[in-house]
Amino acid sequence: MIEGGDARHLARSLRAKPGEEIDVIDPAGFMLTVRLEVVSTERVEGHIVSERAHQPEPAAHITVAIANLPAPALELVLSRCTEAGAYAFVVFHADRSIGRGAKLERWATICREASMLAGRLHVPEVSVATSTDAVIGAVEQTVMLARDAPRRLASMTGPGDLTLLVGPEGGWTEREQNLAPLQATLGPRNLRAETAALVGLAIALAGS
Repeated sequence: MIEGGDARHLARSLRAKPGEEIDVIDPAGFMLTVRLEVVSTERVEGHIVSERAHQPEPAAHITVAIANLPAPALELVLSRCTEAGAYAFVVFHADRSIGRGAKLERWATICREASMLAGRLHVPEVSVATSTDAVIGAVEQTVMLARDAPRRLASMTGPGDLTLLVGPEGGWTEREQNLAPLQATLGPRNLRAETAALVGLAIALAGS
């Protein structure tokens, strides 16, 4: 049985009807085909017609730590990187951050909706950090994305699980760059922060 916001979404936005078949993800690792029997804004019920194995999660756990950006750009990062397979997010205040404030409830909703769209079993958690220093000090394996870094992210080998540090539109300060012993570049082109986050994640997840 489906209740709450998901039931309202099915009944109102998707206009689901009794007799219709929908795909439902079982957290145990199955995609269920369910034929609907009862559809209302309070609850949706049906019976399972078929099931198949469903294991969409990447083997590597890649956390995207992104400097706080203006809302449209940050929300794009959360949505697209969730679809692509990010394991978690940390939103932090970099020296040149433009974005202000934390909207954890909204950010969690964005990740949840993107996970559902992508058919994922895992919804990335979004946390906040007060500074670049705090992020680097809290995790073991961090890679700072910096255009002038000596080596490309794609050429790096090592542990599959890592945290990608993505700076603000104004770039890292010299102070921040001195904090990160491990740095990598995505190439010589200037990329928007939201572009760098998605490209960096895709490279880190390649083959995972």
